[in-house]
Amino acid sequence: MTEIKPFKAFIYNQDKIKDLSKVVCPPYDVISPSQQEEYLNSDAHNLVHILLGKEIPGDNKYRRAGSDFKEWIKEEILIEDRSPAVYFYSQTYNLKGEKKTRLGFIALMRLGDENSGVFKHEHTRSEPKEDRLKLFRQVKANLSPIFAIFPDQKRVIQWVYQRIKDKKPFIHVTDRENVVHKLWRVDSEELLAGMMQKMSDENIFIADGHHRYEVACIYRKELKEKLGSLNGEEGANYILTYFTNTDLKGLTIMPINRLVSLGLEFDFEKFKISLSEYFDVEEIKDKTRFFFLMQKAGSSEHVIGMYNRKKFWLLRLKNVKILDKVIQDKQKDYRSLDVTVFNYLILKKILGFDIENKEKINFNHDNEGLVREADKDDGKIAFFLNPVRIEQIMSIALSGERMPSKSTYFYPKVLSGLVINKF
Repeated sequence: MTEIKPFKAFIYNQDKIKDLSKVVCPPYDVISPSQQEEYLNSDAHNLVHILLGKEIPGDNKYRRAGSDFKEWIKEEILIEDRSPAVYFYSQTYNLKGEKKTRLGFIALMRLGDENSGVFKHEHTRSEPKEDRLKLFRQVKANLSPIFAIFPDQKRVIQWVYQRIKDKKPFIHVTDRENVVHKLWRVDSEELLAGMMQKMSDENIFIADGHHRYEVACIYRKELKEKLGSLNGEEGANYILTYFTNTDLKGLTIMPINRLVSLGLEFDFEKFKISLSEYFDVEEIKDKTRFFFLMQKAGSSEHVIGMYNRKKFWLLRLKNVKILDKVIQDKQKDYRSLDVTVFNYLILKKILGFDIENKEKINFNHDNEGLVREADKDDGKIAFFLNPVRIEQIMSIALSGERMPSKSTYFYPKVLSGLVINKF
């Protein structure tokens, strides 16, 4: 059973903050060091000062974040909303010349246990969890929502949207990628009761925010041990969550590509020969044609793109039975992921890498950005993947399996700083 509920969000005081675009930011885990600097410099009250503060020698950034958060509330930079609400959220964006709108809402969701309807699909790592837990203990708040998808069997999103779409949103902001974000308060008792009832039988799949979800569970456990017991209604029993359905008209899933650092002494020609054991290796002269063929092939076969020294190649898996031999401890849908093909055949079998080797492997969802990075160093190879399908994500999650980390990039991201859940 999925339990959601309204809450009184802390929001930026628009009497004091005239331009919300200067104080909101993306989720912490997609902010690059250069972007972090930009957001820090954009406004003294940009949420990144708390969400992803800068390391300063002799100053604990987590304690500083907790202190700043309290001070912003005291100064009424952040104010508590007038009444408990669920916040309906639309995001309008352009992708490859097509205008798209994703609809959803932000509410509190009760943290699940083994028998709940909340399913996770990606592996998590200890380092990000330790970082977020240190921040959590200081601010005692969900600074940004996790991102969840659900089948929406009772069409709850359209049911609410039809009732609020003609009203003026209380937040309307355009971000740096020209995504237009709008938020409406849903505080009608009738609508809230209907939403809670309609959501109760839905299976929830965490799309983004696996680390934050697990950290929230750890924090709840710590609190329970500290107090001896919980009555179930404490703030720590819930997590701030953005919900959207699996409607592909608005939901965009991008792949996360890989840049592998191998050093200038790496024998690329020998590597191509090793690849030919598992793949048909085809050089593609034109970049536009390369990405077109890759996308086209992704619907019917396993194909991985490769770029090095100004040249593109398509790597087409010769036979899917190779995967059955190499990966015997994973279910079929897991084996069918292109990221699995890349991890097991290229990284592990050919290169002998640990697939979680963060020193040698960097991630980027931007094709052009990855090409630019690879051009800086002949010892780096860019690998391009096709996106995971929503059906694969749900099937793997329902089976209890976890996808490899950095398998999916849901776009656009939900902004941090629109609504905050303070315990």
